[in-house]
Amino acid sequence: DGFSQLSAYERKRLKNITENAKFFASLKLHESAARLQKIATKVQPQVTKRPKPKKAEDEPVRRRSMRLQRAEPSGVPVPQMPAQPEAEEYPRVSPGPLSMLPEDQKENSKVTEEFLTMWTRISEVVSSAFLSWITGILMTSRYLASLNSMTLSADHVTKVVKARVCSMAIHPAESAVLVAAGDKLGQIGLWNVDCKTEEGTHVFIPHNYPVSCMHFSPANPAHLLSLSYDSLRCGDVTRAVFDEICRSEENFSSFDFLEENASTVIVGHWDGDVALVDVRTPGTAAELSANIGFKRTRTVHVHPVNKQYFVAAGSLDVCIYDVRYLKSKGNKPVSSLEGHTKSVASAYFSPVTGSRVVTVCADDKLRHNNNTGRWLTRFRAIWDPKQEDCFVVGSMARPRQIEIFRDTGKLLHSFYNVDYLGSVCSINVVHPTKNILVGGNSSGRLHVF
Repeated sequence: DGFSQLSAYERKRLKNITENAKFFASLKLHESAARLQKIATKVQPQVTKRPKPKKAEDEPVRRRSMRLQRAEPSGVPVPQMPAQPEAEEYPRVSPGPLSMLPEDQKENSKVTEEFLTMWTRISEVVSSAFLSWITGILMTSRYLASLNSMTLSADHVTKVVKARVCSMAIHPAESAVLVAAGDKLGQIGLWNVDCKTEEGTHVFIPHNYPVSCMHFSPANPAHLLSLSYDSLRCGDVTRAVFDEICRSEENFSSFDFLEENASTVIVGHWDGDVALVDVRTPGTAAELSANIGFKRTRTVHVHPVNKQYFVAAGSLDVCIYDVRYLKSKGNKPVSSLEGHTKSVASAYFSPVTGSRVVTVCADDKLRHNNNTGRWLTRFRAIWDPKQEDCFVVGSMARPRQIEIFRDTGKLLHSFYNVDYLGSVCSINVVHPTKNILVGGNSSGRLHVF
């Protein structure tokens, strides 16, 4: 009470000195204790008195601008600025299995049940169609004709997730078009493109962090696997549950299947390591964590034919490893792809033979502007699964467009529509058997050509 006129900082300082004095006294350090006690109990410092304000008649009238008076030049008061809305808070997702309920529902609804039934139905008849494209490769002229036939209409553009699209996957069924998008907030939106009403989109929240990678299982497309920083989950539509396959505090970045039966996966970490995960084993720990010498691993991709090989893309590194010889430390690549001078965003094998690797780097190779800035998801060039030597990548060019290149660097085709595509599509996905291309932008909107 005696120091009530001091500032909060001075009172805090005197309190600390007093407590230190008691501490030193308990240690029998009498000299130090006495000195500190003297400082703490000395007479209060004199409080500086403020000078009395001048009388109003003695002080000249100050001129204030109309801006400071919050008035227009005419003297009409400016309306008050509306209060800024508080940042929207999202509930945290708990570990373990999660029910497959949309984020705006507390219990099952008829619309959700019909949607999950549709997903189950189209997954039962897809296996033969999903692999049929391997038997042949389209000729360039026929391929160009198919690209030119693809268009974008108003009913094929919709907002599927709330935030920036970080990953996408397309269901391999030919009877329906089902697209999944993962966003920066950990949400997964599923869009039945053939449904022309608002009931065609359903949003789930299985993650707390950005969904950086997603794949429908090649063995069973009723399973949608999704990866976020701390967990790898499997959305099983037949059970309406998001199971947790693997959990870690080491920040997952990407994953791919090591076998056609999807029983094992290779997972990349943002800190540079990779992990082997067997989805059949109980628990959520990886079978092996391996240091491959990377500072950062952004993407991993398994060779389409020789499944023992995978390519990893990191800060400046693009290397191929043999998974059979992975160990915790001291791993050497089978091959290193040199030449990049800036950070690499992705690297993927070509879809049929795996004889090519396409990478995206901030050094703008292919005379291609890849610098998206901090507000857009980084570009990833993906192969068209129906064509061995052609890949798709977003573009910073105007009008906004999605581009298809040959492996030689030749630009084959640009997808654009000035009426319905006005933003950069950083993430793209192509249907494995049909002429369908989906582009996702930074506001959660998908565009289907």
